[in-house]
Amino acid sequence: QVQLVESGGRLVQSGDSLRLSCVASGCTFTGIVGWFRQAPGKEREFVGSIRWSGGTTYVADSVKDRFTISRDSPKNAVYLQLKGLIPEETAVYYCANGRGIMSVSTDSEYDYWGQGTQVTVSS
Repeated sequence: QVQLVESGGRLVQSGDSLRLSCVASGCTFTGIVGWFRQAPGKEREFVGSIRWSGGTTYVADSVKDRFTISRDSPKNAVYLQLKGLIPEETAVYYCANGRGIMSVSTDSEYDYWGQGTQVTVSS
């Protein structure tokens, strides 16, 4: 059973940068690792993902100029670097692990989810 733990979320000011981490325990990452976020009163949305083998990344168009995804294989960790944060990006950020065969941005492609880490951006 894969257990995912996110960390790094906190209160920041508009324009600030932040790095979120996702570490897996119980098993090495396989397939694809994705980041999603859910703002209050809104549906969960895809932010980006990375294929564990090969490192190919996919980032949502809305954030591709400011967010990047990377991995550290020895640490079994995936990172989401956030830059130029705006208040509207206040949300709980989740990482997830799955096969990503048919899609990299669809919830149903991911089998394991972390508890999430809160990012709050003040104006």
